[in-house]
Amino acid sequence: MSDVPFKNPGWAGNTGEFDLSEDQVRGDDFVGERPKHGGHASGSATMPYMLAEKNPDAVLFEGEYKERFEKILTRYPDKQAALLPALSLAQELRGYVSPASMDRVAELLGLSPAYVRGVTTFYTMYNKRPVGRHLVQVCTNISCNLCGADDVLAAFLRYTDTELGETSEDGNFTVIEAECLAGCGFPTCVQINSRYFENVSPTEVPKIIEHLKAEGDS
Repeated sequence: MSDVPFKNPGWAGNTGEFDLSEDQVRGDDFVGERPKHGGHASGSATMPYMLAEKNPDAVLFEGEYKERFEKILTRYPDKQAALLPALSLAQELRGYVSPASMDRVAELLGLSPAYVRGVTTFYTMYNKRPVGRHLVQVCTNISCNLCGADDVLAAFLRYTDTELGETSEDGNFTVIEAECLAGCGFPTCVQINSRYFENVSPTEVPKIIEHLKAEGDS
């Protein structure tokens, strides 16, 4: 992952004279793999919730995920306040938040299923149906739009051979639009799972796609 086949100067300041690998910029070579149990309770709710590996049939929550869920509960004065990180935890495990997942979270937190569904459907960060191994979100808000986001979106759809919101036949990619990814200084910004790609141009898209496929094959 450290030797990427494309130039992406938007990696959190990887510009100018600095020559840092993606692992170094993201701290992966120092931090290593983040434990499923979340480590200390203070960080249990801040883990990535959109991973490449998904298990739609997984039970909520068992083993290390149960330990992490219990740590999350300790961070809030009442269980209702833990709703968003609990939904994120469900999505991290299953890849999306199904009605059954919503009902289970409601049961665990002592909330009504209707309330949990209302919250889940309000936030676009929660997938309501299964997605591909790589969820590609292309920002098309004003800053990115002015810098060619529509062309970047079209390139991702073309090179993944998908329609907007659909999953590719190999199960690897789902491409959607994002209203804003808060990377306005590095248009076009693209979020793939929990990873940001900034200053993306249409010519870089096929290289990014091949890079992601290679990660899955390694």
